[in-house]
Amino acid sequence: MMRSLAFPLSLFLAASLLAEDELPADPDEPLDIEPPLLIQGTPNRDRVPATTPEVAPELDPDRIQVALENARKNAVSGERLYRSGVIAKVEAENRALKVIRLESDLANARLEVAKQTVATQQTRFEANEISQSDLEMAKSALVAAMNEVASAASRREKAELDAALLNLNRQKKLLARGSGRKSEVSRAEERVAALQQQKN
Repeated sequence: MMRSLAFPLSLFLAASLLAEDELPADPDEPLDIEPPLLIQGTPNRDRVPATTPEVAPELDPDRIQVALENARKNAVSGERLYRSGVIAKVEAENRALKVIRLESDLANARLEVAKQTVATQQTRFEANEISQSDLEMAKSALVAAMNEVASAASRREKAELDAALLNLNRQKKLLARGSGRKSEVSRAEERVAALQQQKN
């Protein structure tokens, strides 16, 4: 039985000694046969789009309108989820604050579109392509957009300040109960001071 095992074992040892001669001694040295790279460089990865949209994506009223509708739904569901105890009151308040921020962003985006429209209509009027009444309509739309921006900005400032004051009161209560930190209170105070300074 030993003889029957010795012959295959000797063949295996001889084959392994021959294979050792073919492999490089240094592991950093590449083999003679390198496998091809499977991942090739993609030619379109570094390309920059040739055209840019007229309105930047963050100032696109349509996108902001969609985001605003989603934020309104989230705010309504946030209030319901808070009452049922699923989310914290802070989360529900943040959802409502996001709606006010998006309303302000939407007003700013509409103002930019109205400015561009007035500029376009002015050039068309100078080229005698449109009447004076069309230009006046564009200017009145611009004035309405400016009024909406002012109204939305004041609502946003008030909401931001109210949220900062509420956060400051929360941080002070947490500190008084021993579960808050002085750094959080001072950060909240700095935020309130910065918002009050912006308002004045």
